[in-house]
Amino acid sequence: MKNIDAKFAQASWVKLSTEIIYQSSWLELRCDETVLPEGSRGRYDHVVVPGSATVLAVGEDGRAAVTRQWIYPHAETQWRLPTGRIEASDVDPEAAARRELQEETGIKAARLRPLGVVNGADSFTNHREHTFLATGLVRGAPDLRPGEADLQLHWLPFDQVLALVVRGEMPHAGSAFAVLAVQVSGILDNHC
Repeated sequence: MKNIDAKFAQASWVKLSTEIIYQSSWLELRCDETVLPEGSRGRYDHVVVPGSATVLAVGEDGRAAVTRQWIYPHAETQWRLPTGRIEASDVDPEAAARRELQEETGIKAARLRPLGVVNGADSFTNHREHTFLATGLVRGAPDLRPGEADLQLHWLPFDQVLALVVRGEMPHAGSAFAVLAVQVSGILDNHC
């Protein structure tokens, strides 16, 4: 594996320039003029967005906090874990995870354990989703933002949340990754 990594590390892309085609408070659409690893020139169009944080919050009873909400780009109501973008005011992804968990569900967590980072829509965007397991939960009132009025909080047994992922009923990448990472690692065996 080391030899393969070394070979690819030597063959890298070179960015010559960047043109911002469109910019909003949510994203930038960029067109980069590049030199490809074999030496040819090309264009690379891509979307630049802030990262996000997703939290699998599991109580002492083994139930997980799951949201159900209309997701505009997909034009459907979806199951997902509490999630949201990392704001400029967040000092790190963990701070964003704590903030989003409290905003969407009212939950404060004594412990947050990083589960990993998922690249969403590679080759199209730089989006990275930071995932966490939250335990030691204290419930409170949510502080929903505009566009979240329809967000519903459900407490489901972890095996039901896993079943949602396996059946493709929780299509959000960060949510599915967090649930599967916890299942495969057996982390919950020690917490619930």
